[in-house]
Amino acid sequence: MRGHDRPRGRHRHRTPAPHAAPAGRRTGPAAAVTAPRRFRSARRIPAALTALAVLALAGLFLYDLAAVRAGRPAMRWRRELAGQLERQTPSDTAVLAAGALLALAGAVLLLLALAPGVRGLLPMRAEPGVRAGIRRKAAALVLRDRAMEVSGVRSVRVRMGRGRVGIKATSHFRELDDVRADLDAVLATGIEELGLAHPPRPRVRVRR
Repeated sequence: MRGHDRPRGRHRHRTPAPHAAPAGRRTGPAAAVTAPRRFRSARRIPAALTALAVLALAGLFLYDLAAVRAGRPAMRWRRELAGQLERQTPSDTAVLAAGALLALAGAVLLLLALAPGVRGLLPMRAEPGVRAGIRRKAAALVLRDRAMEVSGVRSVRVRMGRGRVGIKATSHFRELDDVRADLDAVLATGIEELGLAHPPRPRVRVRR
């Protein structure tokens, strides 16, 4: 038995296949929120100053060595430095103190180089490929405005940190426990609405 012929003038529609996600990119609900890293400072001015200082010192030594090779006497400061190095030994107190000071300075410089450096900018949750941040002062101002909406609050001081928010409020009426409970609820909502990648913990203090 033969089947019915397909009606003429009608075309079958194909559902386009979904495009494959690029390699290394997540899709779905899990891709809506990422864990952004902290913002890092470019440190262009310190790097330029350090490079200029090293270049000047290396150029000075190179000039003095070239002058000695050409038959001219070495500079006075280099002769004195060579004499000091001949008389001093590694066990001398001055040498040990200078070595410890240089090691400490190197450790501090290494720590500063590895640290992000941008402490006033808090990273926010964002979609993949997008980096967002908010200034600490702006975030503190938002939380302060939210806290001032609580009934009974007369003044508020907010200190915004990376891991904790310090709130000091002054109340001129209502019970302090009621004001503190309302502040806890309002600040919890305000911190959530900021959309920070690492929401800080609020620490509320209320006084008359």
